[in-house]
Order: sequence, then structure tokens, then C-alpha cells
Amino acid sequence: MAIRAVVFDVGECLVDETREYGTWADRLGIPRHTSAAMFGAVITQGRDYRDVFQEFRPGFDLTEQREARGAAGKPEWFGEDDLYPDVRPALAALRAAGLWLGIAGHQTVRAGGLLRDLFTTDVDLIGTSDDRGASKPDITFFERVADVVPFANDEILYVGDRVDNDLRPGAAAGMHTALIRRGPWATIQWNTPEALKLPTFRIESLEELPARIVDFNSQER
Repeated sequence: MAIRAVVFDVGECLVDETREYGTWADRLGIPRHTSAAMFGAVITQGRDYRDVFQEFRPGFDLTEQREARGAAGKPEWFGEDDLYPDVRPALAALRAAGLWLGIAGHQTVRAGGLLRDLFTTDVDLIGTSDDRGASKPDITFFERVADVVPFANDEILYVGDRVDNDLRPGAAAGMHTALIRRGPWATIQWNTPEALKLPTFRIESLEELPARIVDFNSQER
């Protein structure tokens, strides 16, 4: 089936999370390069990213600490400057090509509000794991996203930076997938067997998507 809808992950797909993870390192009193090194080690070991916090502070509760940050006047935040530079041009080109667009990531309710401020008219759907009542990599997250996309699952392309959280469950839900090469996960996973074989597309920039989709759809006719 032709691709008629494109749904994007958030962190390290649309949003560069360097600032956010840096502020967590600062809050924990850890040098940023030390935190980044542990982050890479945890990814390489196939562990949950939240284990990074446990390594430095056993018993660390991320939800509780997010609330504490907010109470201290320093809530999680990202803005226009944190978007990767190819995001706006890619969304505009995909919209001009007539594709239905969505954003759905493993994010908090607050992050969902930030996304709605940034993408008021750019996309047809903005949803987070908190909105959907399911978290990646649970296939239920992708099934619930598919429920609100007005096309069949095999007409949806899910774009993400992680094999484990994005590509694998997205494909299991019957979607096409694209792996974008940036951020710690994609950098580490890029040459793994699954990353080489599983995605419909492997891309270096979101601006590659319009042409890749046109080419794919022409072959499906």
C-alpha cells in the first residue's frame, strides 16, 4: 500500500534533547560528559534510559523529580531553538505533497502542550504516551495512534530514532518505519542487523522523506 500518512517521534527525531539531558546532569551534580558517557553505556547494554539516573542516584523517581523541578520553577522545556533544522522544511514539503501528518512520542502531558504551541497548524495530530494511556515500546501505543489516523496501518510511516522503541513495535503494528540517524540511540544502533533490515527507509535528514515517499509510492502502483 502507498504511504499516505507520516507520524513522527519527538525526542531526537524532531527535538534535540541535548539541553534537557544536560539540565538533568546539572540537577544531579554530574559533569555533563560523564552523564552522556553513562547514557551511551546504558543504550549499548539495551537497558531503559531511566537506568542512567539509577546509576548516579539509586531510587531516583523520574516522575517525582519532574514535579520537583516544576515546583522549583525549572520544569522540562523545549522550544523552537531545540528543533532540528530540517524539521520545518520537511513538514512543509510533506504537507505540500498532500500527506497527513502526526506527532506521537513517549512524552509527558506538559511536553504535549509544548508541542502544540510549536506545531499549531503544521500537523493533523499531536499525541503523547500520557495522552494515549500507553508507553513505547508497547504495541498498544502504536495501535492507539493508528486508531486516530484516517488511513490503514500499512499506509502509515512512523519516523523515529530507535530500533527498540520505534521501528520494532511500529512494524509489529503493521506500519512502515523510517530510522533517522541522529541522537544517541540511532548513532549506536545504526549498523545493527535489525537497523539495517527492518526499516522501510534509513535517512540522514527528514528532508529526504518527501522524495523517498514519492519513489516508494510510485513502485506500489
